[in-house]
Amino acid sequence: MPKSSRDRSRKRIGRRQSHWRESLMASMQPSPENSIPLEINVGRRLQELRAMQELSIRALAEKSGLNFNTLSLIENEKTSPNVNTLQQLATALQIPITAFFEAAYTYKDVVFQNNGQRPRTLFPHGELEDLGGGLALGEATPLLMTSKPKSNSGPDAIVHTGQEFVYCLDGSMVYWVGKEEYILQQGDSLIFQAHIPHRWENRSDIPAHCILIICPSDNSDRSVGQHLNDMLEG
Repeated sequence: MPKSSRDRSRKRIGRRQSHWRESLMASMQPSPENSIPLEINVGRRLQELRAMQELSIRALAEKSGLNFNTLSLIENEKTSPNVNTLQQLATALQIPITAFFEAAYTYKDVVFQNNGQRPRTLFPHGELEDLGGGLALGEATPLLMTSKPKSNSGPDAIVHTGQEFVYCLDGSMVYWVGKEEYILQQGDSLIFQAHIPHRWENRSDIPAHCILIICPSDNSDRSVGQHLNDMLEG
């Protein structure tokens, strides 16, 4: 390709990326008081984020490795994504997973959130609440994960860069990290290198609540979004 054509192409891509980043930031401005939606419509939010980057469903399917029909079902609110699916989509879109929480707030220096007033999203095996409220812990994302009784993260192990921290608030969770099994009960914690294949299961008859902090190894790794990606099909 001639140099002039390459330059024009780079400028178009630059303008496109700038446009969708501005659109994303605009969508994260504060909403009127008491209008923050607590339960997030992930299908609608996925459509918005995909449109900001001018991607078709098929193009996003190729980038994320997810099935075209799966993405169509999510966007049409016929099914709900799981944690792993959201992580995989965030990685493909190169955005933090918190972008799916339809952030009706802007970034702040201090965040206080009352119990029950945090943005949350539902997935087949439970729900996630955004503990950050728009304020990140460096590149880490703090989440409150609720797992339903007899649920799990799916048949496939999860792998990403950085580290992962889990603290069991109540109930009981089983984590497999590599070939080792760890049973977490109230007050137990686990931290591990996330390149080791891992998955989890709630074997009990009651829900389990855990604080989950996923720490990418660098700014370009949006593994929090990737982490939420296989629970849809689990």
